[in-house]
Amino acid sequence: MIVIGAGVIGLELGSVWSRLGADVTVVEYLGAVGAGMDGELRFSKGARKVADAAAMLHGADQLDFGNSKSFQKILSKQGLEFRLSTKVLGTEKVNGKVQVHVEPATGGQKETLEADVVLLSVGRRPYTEGLGLEKVGIQKDNRGRIVIDKQLRTSVPNIHCIGDVTVGAMLAHKAEEEGVAAAEYIAGGHGHVNYDAIPSVIYTHPEVAWVGKTEEDLKKEGVKYNKGSFPMMANSRARSNADVEGIVKILSDAETDRVLGCHIISSNAGEMIAEAVLAMEYGASSEDIARTCHAHPTLNEAIKEAAMATYDKAIHF
Repeated sequence: MIVIGAGVIGLELGSVWSRLGADVTVVEYLGAVGAGMDGELRFSKGARKVADAAAMLHGADQLDFGNSKSFQKILSKQGLEFRLSTKVLGTEKVNGKVQVHVEPATGGQKETLEADVVLLSVGRRPYTEGLGLEKVGIQKDNRGRIVIDKQLRTSVPNIHCIGDVTVGAMLAHKAEEEGVAAAEYIAGGHGHVNYDAIPSVIYTHPEVAWVGKTEEDLKKEGVKYNKGSFPMMANSRARSNADVEGIVKILSDAETDRVLGCHIISSNAGEMIAEAVLAMEYGASSEDIARTCHAHPTLNEAIKEAAMATYDKAIHF
C-alpha cells in the first residue's frame, strides 16, 4: 500500500493497515511527517537527548534507547517506510497494480513505486459547492470556505456557520464548540471559542497530541519562552504498562510563566492533552500545573514533571 501524504489521516490509516499486515510506504512532499507538530517531536534531536539521559539515569540495560526518538522513527520501527521530500508526478494502473511515479521534491531522478492500492490523503477541502450559497448572498473566500465574523455570522447576518465549511481546523470538537457558541449568540447570549486552545490528536500508537504554540511558532513571533521536557520512559505508569515510547513537552512564557503550548507523544496522549487545554483555557502557568497534586502512578504525572522542568525542578529526571 502506498499512502500519499504524511499528515494526520495518512499516518493514522497507514498505521492501521501496517498493523493489519500490509507493507505501507508513505510518500510526503515535505521533509517531515505530521504537519502542525512541534519540530522537536518530529525530528527529535532534543527528544533523543532526553531519552539518552533518562536511559543513563534509570539504567541503560533496562531501557530501549530508541523509545523517545522522533515520531517518524517510532512508526518506522513498526514497519512503515517513509519517502520524504518526494513529489508525486502521477499514478496509473498496470496489470492490476498501481504505479506511482515520483521524483525528489527539488527535482532529480524519477522513480516508479508499485502497490496494490493507493490512499490519497493530501488534505481536505470544504464541501461548499452546490449548496446554493450564492443565491442567498453568502460569501466564500478563495479556498471555498464560508466567511464568518467573530460571532460566527456569515455575510447574511441571520445565517450562522460552523465546522469544516469555514475557516480553522477541520476537527469535530472544534465544530462542537462553535455549535454551542452559535446557539448562544442566536439566543442573545455570549458565545465563546478559544481557537488558541483547540487540541489536535493523531490516533496512531503511540498517539500524538498537541495544543497551542510550537517552538517554531514562538521563535517566528519573537516570544521568549521556557521549555520543559519529560520522557515517558521515566514515568512509572508507562514503565508498568511496558509502553514507554514518547515524551511530554511544555512551553511557557519566559516572563509570565503562562503555558503557551504542550506537545505529547504517548499511548494515551489524546486523553492526557486535556489537562494542558484546561490550563491554557484559564491562563494557568507551568508552576500551576507543577504544584497541582497528580495521582501516582499515572501517565499525567509526566505533564507535571514537564511543567516542573520548565524551571529546572523536575523530580524524576
